[in-house]
Order: sequence, then structure tokens, then C-alpha cells
Amino acid sequence: MKRIAIIGAGMAGLTLANELKAFADVQVYEKSKDYGGRMSTRCRNNYQFDHGAQFFIAKTPAFKEFLQPFIQKDLVVRWDARFVELTGNEVTYRWTWTDEVPHYVIAPSMNSLGKAMAKDLSMQLETHVNEIKKTGQRWQLTDREGKVLGSYEWVILAIPAKQVIELVPNEYKFKKEVAEKNMNACYSLMLGFKEALPLEWDAALVKETDISWICNNHSKPGRSSHYSLLIHSTNQWAEENIELDNEAVKKFLIQETSTVIQQDVSVAEHIDLHRWRYANIQKQYGDRSFVDNTNRLAAIGDWCIKGRVESAFLSGLDGAAKLKQLL
Repeated sequence: MKRIAIIGAGMAGLTLANELKAFADVQVYEKSKDYGGRMSTRCRNNYQFDHGAQFFIAKTPAFKEFLQPFIQKDLVVRWDARFVELTGNEVTYRWTWTDEVPHYVIAPSMNSLGKAMAKDLSMQLETHVNEIKKTGQRWQLTDREGKVLGSYEWVILAIPAKQVIELVPNEYKFKKEVAEKNMNACYSLMLGFKEALPLEWDAALVKETDISWICNNHSKPGRSSHYSLLIHSTNQWAEENIELDNEAVKKFLIQETSTVIQQDVSVAEHIDLHRWRYANIQKQYGDRSFVDNTNRLAAIGDWCIKGRVESAFLSGLDGAAKLKQLL
């Protein structure tokens, strides 16, 4: 069996790894300490925050079929949120999510699905692949300390497009196409409160401000009951302020949130921030994965399609279909 290295253990990488494990010797490398990529959850001081992907829906038959076993195990569950749209601080639309258009989260945390998908895979967490180098007919991977991680016939990069470009050699067939994929940044502000705030909704899409999303994270199924708010900045504001000091970002987003919900959120007992340099991308057209058979390199990710959990799954599935034919 051919040896394949997959760099990245988000939804795309884990989907592809599971699809290929019967056809090849698959090894997955992930630089962080957990699975799931932007399907992530942070727990601090009894508070729980899904600071990446907030929820997802399933539109395609393939993704619906994939989710069914996890739905049956109550790992993937419906979030029937009281949803509003806010224009500034005015509620302009209300809707309680129902089974008509199911909005799913993963319980008890967003990274639980990644853990389940990684169960039968050969994984190395907290391993930062720093270089991909051709040695004969194979690719040799090394980490930041120069340690050789292994050599492989194929390398698949399931990481943000800009990080793909930093790793692949110039002869990679699709380097120009991948370089044109511009992912946008986002800040996640996490606030934990001793007392509940008097909000009459669970999730809000926010317009005409520098924040785009606010949710009562504790309202999601399986979460800690401690009152928590998760706020996302707009992609535009994050792009313009991506190098801003963390304390300045916190101060600004706290002020914006306070204005929008008309509550002083600076009184939060717990305040935390996460900076996503590569968080989202608008709808893309063309290839769902970029598989270079000549150089035996491939790149996949939601950035091939759109910044959605389902898009990451579909990109991984598309890449796997192409590779199965080649293997």
C-alpha cells in the first residue's frame, strides 16, 4: 500500500483520511493539540465557548448520509435556537429554528466530532510540519526542529490556502489557483458571566456594526449551564485590525457588543479572545480539490467551495474520489 501523509485534522482532512484508510497507509499530522480545526471548543473556569464554527446545516445527500450515524448517537444534535437579526441594536427579524431546516451542533462540544472521526486513524497531534522535500520518488516531511517525520508517496494538505502555498514547491501544478484563494480573518470574543443577561434570544446575526454574530453559547445542547456569550467580529474589521494588540481588540469588541445588546458586558467574570487568521471565504467556483498526480501533491479544504463545515466535508470527499482512482 502506498504511504500517504495528510497535514491537517479538520473536517476536510479527517474525511479524506477515513475515505482512504482502506486504500493506503495513511498518517495524519495536526499542529494543534486537538482534532476538528475550526470546529473547536474552549473550556475555561466552568465556561464553555464554541469559538470557531457555531453550527452547520446539511444540504447535500452525501453530507446528510454522513451525519446520520452521529445523529443516532446524539453526537450531532439539533440546536433549536431563538434566532434574531439585529440591525445595529434593533431586532429586525425573529425565527425559532426547527426541524424544517435543522441547524446542528456537536455535543458535548464542537470538537467531539473530530475526535470520533479520528478514532481509527493513525494520528500525530501537536506536530507542526515545517517542510516538504522531495527525496527520490518520495516526499520527506520534517518538523520545526528539523526532525524527519517520515517519507510518503503522496502528501495531502488539508490546511488554509495560504499555509498550503508556504509549504508546497513551485512545481505544484495548482499553486497559482490555490494562491488566489483569499481567506478572511475573524476575532472570537468569549465572555463568561456570574449572572444571566436579560436577552430574549439565543443567537443573533448582526448587521451594520463591526461584530457579525452573538450567541448564548450555553443555550446549545449539551453545554455547560454557566452563562456565556460568544461574539464574532466581522471579517472586514478583523482583516483591517489583524495585528492589533489583544487587549485593544478585547476593549473594542466589548464596547461594540455592549452597544448592540444595550448591556454592559465589561462586567464579565471571564474574558478571552481568539484570533483566526484564516476563518472564512465567500463562495468559490471550480475545483473542489486540487490533486496533482504528476507531483503526487493535493490540497483540500472548505476554502475550495465556501467557508462552511459541509464544504470542508465535500472537499475531502472530492479529493478522496480522485485519489482512489489514482491509487
